[in-house]
Amino acid sequence: MKEQNDLKMIAKTIFGLEELLSQELQRLGAKEVEIHNRAVSFVGDKGFMYKANLCLRTALRVLVPFHTFKVADEKILYDAIQGVNWEDYMNVSDTLAIDTVLSSDLFTHSQYISQKVKDAIVDQFRAKHGERPSVDLDKPTLRINVHIHNDTCTIAFDSSGESLHKRGYRDKTNLAPINEVLAAGLVMLTGWDKRTNFIDPMCGSGTILIEAALIANNIPPGFYREDYGFERWEKFMAFDEELWNTIFDAAINKITNHEQKIMGGELSPNVAKKAKENVKLARVDDIVSVKNCDMKDFEVPAGKGVVVINPPYGERMDKDNIEELYKMMGDTFKKNFQGYDCWILSSNIDALKNVGLRPSRRITLFNGPLECKFLKYEMYQGTKKIHKLDEGYKRPTKNIE
Repeated sequence: MKEQNDLKMIAKTIFGLEELLSQELQRLGAKEVEIHNRAVSFVGDKGFMYKANLCLRTALRVLVPFHTFKVADEKILYDAIQGVNWEDYMNVSDTLAIDTVLSSDLFTHSQYISQKVKDAIVDQFRAKHGERPSVDLDKPTLRINVHIHNDTCTIAFDSSGESLHKRGYRDKTNLAPINEVLAAGLVMLTGWDKRTNFIDPMCGSGTILIEAALIANNIPPGFYREDYGFERWEKFMAFDEELWNTIFDAAINKITNHEQKIMGGELSPNVAKKAKENVKLARVDDIVSVKNCDMKDFEVPAGKGVVVINPPYGERMDKDNIEELYKMMGDTFKKNFQGYDCWILSSNIDALKNVGLRPSRRITLFNGPLECKFLKYEMYQGTKKIHKLDEGYKRPTKNIE
């Protein structure tokens, strides 16, 4: 039930992670949680908005919608924006930035729409005061999100500021670092129990390993960030520092101190060095180790665990080399990773065929603009038949009359 101080909010995410985000919000205590395409809507108060930004692992942004209207052309858009009294939300001395997302045949250029919305706002201030707010794309007082779906325009305030995938712990990256929100989603989708071994034998700059460590020890993903958009709000939901500190301290007090084995391997000495530096920056070097080695030479601890790999997709490799790489992954799974659940994320469907194993699960995700498959390969100890017997599998018996 919505209370007087409650707000309807929208958390944006990556395609394929909506269900995870919904579960996260419900665990945090959100109300009226509903799943949408690449987003989840929910209801909560100002304190919950702070908590969502600090604690959600699979959210990119937390938006607070405040105005919705029908739009048919740019003049209607301009007039509708002019119809809002912007002095209720910002001062002429404040700064602003406009982000636009379009899913409409009426408009095709998001930057042009951002420009029109900005013009409508600053023109209003100029008419009243003879001066106008400035644009600041990095740390504006107010970041405004414009979403046009078909003929409906929703204006929202972005409480996050910079995208929440920018955790603040990653200083060094390789050529194609994985988005931290996607990395967290991959770990969560595996169903890892946070106690058995976790391995990324092609770890790149270490993002998947670090996200696994944060999840395992309940470290909030926003722990490392220097600021959020809501901290610069003055007129609209003025920032409550005391409330923020209370919520931050409560989250920090829930950090655990378990000793998992979270291990990575990386073939490139320079990239392995970057990964080690990032692990140290994230302050999880007590449970995460990175070795400079080829995947096939990685020393796998006995027992059970989870493997997650985000290998090259082949954009910078010729066909023979990429096929050989994926064949090596499958061969290494069979030889060295018995007892493990092994997962691969890739957009290269042809290359995945060279793994030579039958996946038990297929999940569709997007890595940036690339549609990918996240595939699970269960590497049984011994044969699959023996494994079933270990689980109590019984041969059907005949009825004897």
